[in-house]
Amino acid sequence: MTRSTQGQSSGSSPHRYSPVHHHGDDSSDSDDNSESTPFAKHSRVHLYQQPEEDDELYPRVSPGADLWTTFRTRLRYYVPIFRWLPHYSMDGFGHDFIAGLTVACLIIPQSLSYATALAHLDPIHGLYSAFVPGIIYSIFGTSRQLSVGPEALVSMLVGSAIAQQQHAIGSTDPKTALAIGCIITLFVGLFTFFLGFVRLGFLDSVLSRALLRGFITAVAVVVIIEQSITLFGLKELAEEFGIGEQSSTVEKVAFIVENFGHIHYLTTIVSFSSIIFLLSFGSIKKRLTKVPFLAFIPEILLCVILYTVLTGLFRWDKDGLAILAPADAGGFQLPSIPSAPEGVPVRSLFGTAVLISIIGFVESIVITKQYATKHNYSVSPNRELVAMGIANVFGGLFQAIPAFGSLSRSKINDKAGARTQLAGFITALIVLLSIFFLLPYFYYLPKAVLAGIICVAALSLLSETPHDVKFMWQIQAWFDLGLLLLTFITTITVSVEAGTLIAIALSFLLVIKTSTYPRITIMGRMPGAKGKFRPIKDYPGIAEHIDGVLIVKVEEGLYFANTGQLKDRLHRLEVFGDMSVHPSEEARLNPVDHVIFDVENMPSLDASAAQILLEIVDAYHARDIKVYFVKLRENSRELFEKSGLLQRAGGERHLFRRTADAMDHIERESLSLTESEVQV
Repeated sequence: MTRSTQGQSSGSSPHRYSPVHHHGDDSSDSDDNSESTPFAKHSRVHLYQQPEEDDELYPRVSPGADLWTTFRTRLRYYVPIFRWLPHYSMDGFGHDFIAGLTVACLIIPQSLSYATALAHLDPIHGLYSAFVPGIIYSIFGTSRQLSVGPEALVSMLVGSAIAQQQHAIGSTDPKTALAIGCIITLFVGLFTFFLGFVRLGFLDSVLSRALLRGFITAVAVVVIIEQSITLFGLKELAEEFGIGEQSSTVEKVAFIVENFGHIHYLTTIVSFSSIIFLLSFGSIKKRLTKVPFLAFIPEILLCVILYTVLTGLFRWDKDGLAILAPADAGGFQLPSIPSAPEGVPVRSLFGTAVLISIIGFVESIVITKQYATKHNYSVSPNRELVAMGIANVFGGLFQAIPAFGSLSRSKINDKAGARTQLAGFITALIVLLSIFFLLPYFYYLPKAVLAGIICVAALSLLSETPHDVKFMWQIQAWFDLGLLLLTFITTITVSVEAGTLIAIALSFLLVIKTSTYPRITIMGRMPGAKGKFRPIKDYPGIAEHIDGVLIVKVEEGLYFANTGQLKDRLHRLEVFGDMSVHPSEEARLNPVDHVIFDVENMPSLDASAAQILLEIVDAYHARDIKVYFVKLRENSRELFEKSGLLQRAGGERHLFRRTADAMDHIERESLSLTESEVQV
């Protein structure tokens, strides 16, 4: 039957079907009689292993436990502070306090910058965003190193949405902007909580890295271009020309180029000197890693203090340097449900909230998993969603902008020695003190310095782009590069919202497209080894097609989504033996008389898949093609019997333990048929 062994037959009796219970992936077929691998004798190694104390921190409800015990156990699981706080050791308090203080020195100036320059709200709302969500996350969050607060990317999306809505209703009222921002924050919290409640924590795994890289790169460029108007002191002139948040990035670039001769020199000097200060200090930190205390020096806070003092001392504001001059002298607002401004459709804000929620969560969970791996503890993406959701719901009630995890702050939190969520709690308390007592001292803080801080943060977003582009180029991933470029161009030329939508929508479409293609492989016989079969695509020119027999190995479970195209793929494999061959070409294989399905790696199938398989078997029988199943698992066999698929395929006589047994059966039948024809 095989090109190299035609005419050979086996005299041994076939091994009839015995249910397959093991779950290994034996691509070499069990005919090798190989022993089980050592991994079968040991428990599986998990990426995020629980530390020893997790048996205490993750208690299980014992059978028959009373209601109070069950409640306490559930409470400690869903509200992690009740899990780690009772076991807190004062030996780690010093580390948590230093980490909390260090991060506070960074998050305070960042919050002021993001609120004013990106979200276009009063600076105090950035501090609210650092305090309220920070406190809530330390109670409900599972990450010990994650620093939660306002983020550049998220703040940019909020500011863009506020500008669009204000432009649509023709309003410049700060109260309108605040109401829109609070509603978005509230919606972000509700939607994020919903994602966690329905256990959609896997969302970070379905977004394409290429699409996200293109989007993040474009956002960084958009942020730098937008802040350039402030960096060069062209803000007032831009307003006169009608260049605002509603203007496209291309229009802003054109404005800067056309009016470059009108830049404000003092503002430009302050802006770029602050950027040079921050970049130089950061570079020194990276180079002098052997000097530990340098890592804890908050260069952003130093920059803010330095230029605030200089501006107040020399009264640069009288020379045209724009300053923060916060109207609110500090204080804390009582919680309230934000109401929609007149003329603003609330439903239009929900779309922005969904995009912010997904982008913010993906960025946060990547950071969370990174530090969980580093410090050997487990995190739950679903509970992270719930924690972020609750944090932003409270944030919306307290007039905060959306808050998520920050990579730069989390790095500092980790380097400073954060041991538990108490570090984040301490950071939030220090921010609260700044709300009440420090805000007036930022009166002379130049807006150009805030713009410089944001530009440095945007540059950090660009740091991984060259590496990713170089990697895709090296492996010739042209499709991924195309996706990156598409998202980048869309975000730059259309809007940040359009770029976000493109990144998320295309990621989901790619996942759907991939999941609808069942993973099936054509197996061929290895020369000189009658009972050994290998994937033909992995052994080109070695593994041989068997004339009249198609051996199909199903590599995954079959369900409604990936069986829709199974018929077409089987037909193309039957005719061409390779899915890469274009359907317009001539047939490359001889007609098939027997089809063997190796279903060892098919752990399960649903009703839709069973129905499709029934139709496939019927179609083969209508063409006088016999169908066999090899290594059918016990759980799949039950559905085979209930659906009638087993009987339709030929009953027990068409079930085999090994592919070699099925081939022996086919060869004996062919030999018997040949002998009968000779006798006739």
